[in-house]
Amino acid sequence: MRTLLITGGAGFIGSNYVHYVLREHPEYRVVVYDKLTYAGNPDNLRDVADDPRYAFVEGDICDAALVRETIATHGVDTIVNFAAETHVDRSLSDPGEFIMTDVYGTHVLLEAARELGLERYHQVSTDEVYGQVLEGSSVETDPLDTRSPYSASKAGGDLMVLAYHTSFGVPATITRGSNNIGPYQYPEKVVPVFVTNAIDDKPLPIYGDGLQMRDYQYVEDHCEGIDVVLHHGTPGEIYNLGTGVETRNIDMARCILALLDKPESLLQYITDRPGHDRRYSLCVDKIRTLGWTSRHTFDQALERTVRWYVDNEWWWRRIKSGDAYSEYYRSHYGGREVPRPSQG
Repeated sequence: MRTLLITGGAGFIGSNYVHYVLREHPEYRVVVYDKLTYAGNPDNLRDVADDPRYAFVEGDICDAALVRETIATHGVDTIVNFAAETHVDRSLSDPGEFIMTDVYGTHVLLEAARELGLERYHQVSTDEVYGQVLEGSSVETDPLDTRSPYSASKAGGDLMVLAYHTSFGVPATITRGSNNIGPYQYPEKVVPVFVTNAIDDKPLPIYGDGLQMRDYQYVEDHCEGIDVVLHHGTPGEIYNLGTGVETRNIDMARCILALLDKPESLLQYITDRPGHDRRYSLCVDKIRTLGWTSRHTFDQALERTVRWYVDNEWWWRRIKSGDAYSEYYRSHYGGREVPRPSQG
């Protein structure tokens, strides 16, 4: 592998992976292919824009002709697919966009990998495909039990990857990651919403009772895990990536307020979203056999994340000051306040 096509490389996890690859693999070239939707931000990559090993192509993964042209023009031998519609709330209002990108777009990339004989294909997926896990932890062979259009579309993409490996021999791997936090995360996701709202002394919208359990991993750890699987994982296999440690959402919110020295009166409980999974939990024993484990504890990851948003207001204020973001925020959180629950 020498030239990686990183689809969705201007997004949150994708841009962090671009930085990781350029830093850790000086002999590699990187071609970012991104549609630049609301969550794809050229600012995420501006510090590598002049690197001679980096190139950018604006395009949709559903555009088969442009995908093939990009691969041929740049001599791509490997695809790492981060391109996806990813936010559960948005999937509830527009499921079709998720099906097109997460399922059909994955098919387009796999067809290109098959027809052009690429050396490797890697699919970046999510723990949400397992559905809520009320007891125990999900292993890679567990059945999928999706509960939102987002998780269903990601599961569809995963199944397509496995089918292309079995049917056509495409050398493909899949990673399913837990919740990521860190630099460049679009402020619709819970942690950047909470951090940036708290900085401005605005309420932190807590779904339901706030007792949902999540495994929050630092995005740089996730990128390292993806890279380990890309280079050392067995084709046709799935690997869970996470810390193996869970945190209640309400506790995460309180930690953010404490780090910023803000009062807990900023916690604002709102009506829960439909089909909100109560708990995710990943068994990460399989990836540990490849020598990977997360480097950051939850406290370390959250502290580094909060510090980044404090130090980089230029990045997120430009987003949050726009009309599109303001309309999104009003439509998703406006008028949903409920009394503070007795527990939590």
